Amino acid sequence: MRVAPMNSRFLDACRRRPTDVRPVWFMRQAGRYLKPYREIRAKHSILEICKRPDLAATVTLQPVEILDVDAAIIFADLLLPVEPMGLKLSFLPGEGPHIENPVRTSADVDTLSISNTDDLGYVAEAIQMVTRALGGKVPLIGFVGAPFTLASYMIEGGASRTFLRTKQMMYRDETLWRRLMGKIVDVLGPFALLQVAAGARAIQVFDSWVGALGPDDYVRYVAPYSRALIERIRSSGVPVIHFGTGAAGFFKELHAAGGDVLGVDWRINIDQAWMDISYRSAIQGNLDPAVLFAPLPELKMRVHELLKRTGTRPGHIFNLGHGILPETPVDHVKAVVQFVREFKP
Repeated sequence: MRVAPMNSRFLDACRRRPTDVRPVWFMRQAGRYLKPYREIRAKHSILEICKRPDLAATVTLQPVEILDVDAAIIFADLLLPVEPMGLKLSFLPGEGPHIENPVRTSADVDTLSISNTDDLGYVAEAIQMVTRALGGKVPLIGFVGAPFTLASYMIEGGASRTFLRTKQMMYRDETLWRRLMGKIVDVLGPFALLQVAAGARAIQVFDSWVGALGPDDYVRYVAPYSRALIERIRSSGVPVIHFGTGAAGFFKELHAAGGDVLGVDWRINIDQAWMDISYRSAIQGNLDPAVLFAPLPELKMRVHELLKRTGTRPGHIFNLGHGILPETPVDHVKAVVQFVREFKP
């Protein structure tokens, strides 16, 4: 299945084609900083919103209407695929995601299912609803977690500061680690293609925890699986955005694992990151989310400085270096869109 191309400045930038102005969207653009989202969230849990296509579609569309961004991104959670694999997922107040039956042993890996991705059809339904509502105005981005990030949640049972259990599995039983990563790719690949079939016009692969690794461990234990997943998604004809948090120290290695667009966090200057990969992919980023709290004149200066860094070369998508923070002033996010649109190189 290969999708028909769609015209948009966001997709043109993904393909490193010239655009009239720089495309802009924000990671976590649907979220707690928006009042309409908070009203829905007050009545429903995160999992409820994800699993009810009408609610997921509503919150996906909110930032497109409020901010006038150049792309929507489906509201979902990167851990949703662990449920059809057989894990029990919940979200604990103040603590985030929790997996009741983490993966620690060979028997645990054996029992993981790779055949129930149809259970994630509610995400496809939400995507269909959003694409109908958008009517071609802007494209919709789908997303999946990267294999390492999903594996670390599955092993740790939730978020971690040290990722000790994850690294212990890598170092003590490489065969077991590789079996787990292979199964994860076999679930994430079909899930991403399900999103494309439903109407997603790009897929972002989030490697939220990859910064816990050193360059050599990334290349040995992780890159082959990220590459396999990205190639599987690219076979559908849609561009893939590959974003790794804290990966400035091995950005070339991240690029080597694939992606039409490389997402950059704020820990490296974007011009340096782009130069490091010899401009062989488009680039996305990378304003520090905390800068959105700066006074407007400072914010404008920072946005324009970032746009100057990327120059006139086609292929830059303006975004943050990570997700919008919950307390962010909405007016400042709107202002950033305007600052990007009015910028003249």
